[in-house]
Amino acid sequence: MPTPQLIAFDADDTLWPNQPHFDYAEAQLAALLAHYADSDTLGKRFYEVWQQNMHLFGYGAKSFMLSMIETVIQLTDGTVTGTEIQQILDYGKRLLDFPIELLPGVEEVLAELKQRGVPLMLLTKGDLFDQESKLARSGLGDYFDHVEIVSEKNEATYQRILTRYQVLPADFVMVGNSLKSDILPVAKLGARAVHVPYHATWVHEEVPAEKLAGVRFERAESLREALGYLG
Repeated sequence: MPTPQLIAFDADDTLWPNQPHFDYAEAQLAALLAHYADSDTLGKRFYEVWQQNMHLFGYGAKSFMLSMIETVIQLTDGTVTGTEIQQILDYGKRLLDFPIELLPGVEEVLAELKQRGVPLMLLTKGDLFDQESKLARSGLGDYFDHVEIVSEKNEATYQRILTRYQVLPADFVMVGNSLKSDILPVAKLGARAVHVPYHATWVHEEVPAEKLAGVRFERAESLREALGYLG
């Protein structure tokens, strides 16, 4: 397997846990607001509102907070209390500064690739300030030659990055946990993709099985196993 000219890693739920923090915050809010609506009703309406807001707010904790506040205002016809809105804000703020705990093998794999001299990129989507803060808290910054924080991961985004860094698709590898964001658009461009699944997946990132038919990519159960696909 040829050595790639550029290896990109997703961040959230590939290098460190992220989705469990959002799941926990949503569960706390469901308990806080249980006198207004059951958790299923709240969760369904919240996801609908968040989807509608993504083109305005993007991804991340700030979008989460604003969409949850809007959801509760709708469900209560505006009777939600200021104290409860403050609690929503407090839960959301915790999503902006939680301690970063690396997933198993992350630093070991990055150190090995760095020693080989392969250029590494952190390629993540979300809020710029939030993602920069998580990278700083992770202590992984020195391993990456390049950092790209984008609003969306699709074929157009990947093509722009390949063009900017003058890398052919055949010489690029993307490693990540999301089939929708890290695997499908990369594979469609003819680049290499390595899927490292994580036990918690945001519903927005789920992909129907039929969309994977004929898509070529590698699957590894851990980053240590993924190292074998990286040249």
